[in-house]
Amino acid sequence: MGLLTFSPSYALFTALHVACFAVGLTVCGLYGRDLKRAADSDEAADSKWIYAVVVGALSAVTCVAYFLPFVLRLASGIVMAAWDLVLFVMWIALFGIFAKMYIDEDPEGDAGITRMKEAMWVDLAGAILWFIATLASLGYWWKHRDTRSRFTGRAHV
Repeated sequence: MGLLTFSPSYALFTALHVACFAVGLTVCGLYGRDLKRAADSDEAADSKWIYAVVVGALSAVTCVAYFLPFVLRLASGIVMAAWDLVLFVMWIALFGIFAKMYIDEDPEGDAGITRMKEAMWVDLAGAILWFIATLASLGYWWKHRDTRSRFTGRAHV
């Protein structure tokens, strides 16, 4: 299959997941920086930052898996939609955690707080992207589901 034979829906699916991949890696970098600093100073890592990196990593790994054509053939649309919904909930929780901590915080010239306030909005962007991905997966499943006739259930409709 050549590059020019991809359907527009597949191209949009790929573009959406490229954006999700980029946001996942960005979150890993933003929060991983603080985890590295804690590790270098022999401090305990905060579980909130670990959760942020796990969510970003799970998102990035999911996107890489979705880029593999055989994964798309093996996974049903409803399974993909369910996993996308789980990721959306994880991103919303991540945004909620850091919004509670930083949304009303005044940075007063502190670059670390400014970075965390910006990271909080990246978390929201990730949640929105995974919500769109969930809706897209559900729409794909709905359009391509295996439907049968009403009375006997044998014929494909």
